[in-house]
Amino acid sequence: RSCYPAFWIRDYAMSLETGFITPAEQKHMLELVAANQCDQTWITKGGSIVPYGAIADHIRIDDGLPVYFPGTLGYEDQGNKTFGIFPPYDDQYYFIHMAWHYVMTTGDKNILNEHINYRVLSDRLITAFHLPPSHEENHLVYTTDDFRGVDFGFRDVITMTGDLCFTSLLKYRAATEMADLMKVSGTLKASALYSEIAEKIKSSIPSVFPDEKGMLRASTGKSGQPDVWATALAIYFGILEGERAGRAA
Repeated sequence: RSCYPAFWIRDYAMSLETGFITPAEQKHMLELVAANQCDQTWITKGGSIVPYGAIADHIRIDDGLPVYFPGTLGYEDQGNKTFGIFPPYDDQYYFIHMAWHYVMTTGDKNILNEHINYRVLSDRLITAFHLPPSHEENHLVYTTDDFRGVDFGFRDVITMTGDLCFTSLLKYRAATEMADLMKVSGTLKASALYSEIAEKIKSSIPSVFPDEKGMLRASTGKSGQPDVWATALAIYFGILEGERAGRAA
């Protein structure tokens, strides 16, 4: 704790498939993140906004306070234009992945109806999913200079604008996972809606982001260079298939 004094949501969520994290630990982490979801929009001293429904970037170990922006461990001094006006977009989708992995590996669907700070978990997941700015027609996540957010927390010092590939890939997976969770809870219309969103994202990514060699670009605006991580993830998710996957590889 002295050298790594906070719990980063994305780091944890990316480790779930190892199989080393017990169901009890998973439930604890899921409830912790849900309890620290922003329940009231507020503006930081640095002029950034923490919107209703935002998932923390990291949670301090010493006092349990959520920090929604990269670049600091301090609760009071978090949020400035260096790291975006909006909290990183990826944590909302990693939160959903945490819930999906727990429910699907344990069969504990009742947790979706658990009240955490007066809101049931399923409602918190829905709010998180729809938080990052997205196009209505294809549901790709995007950002602008005036209201910029980090696409993926491991590159939080890079300024990107336009449509965001890696975040949209995470949203695609989250949409499929929300479809599963809604189906498990018996909300079939909502399940169908999320499946439709996933299909629109899947069909849009290969046409919006490719460069001349077949790689996917990180974004359509600033820092729109070929993105190895996004391209590999798109192949892994089955979004780039056949000849497109071969060219990219």
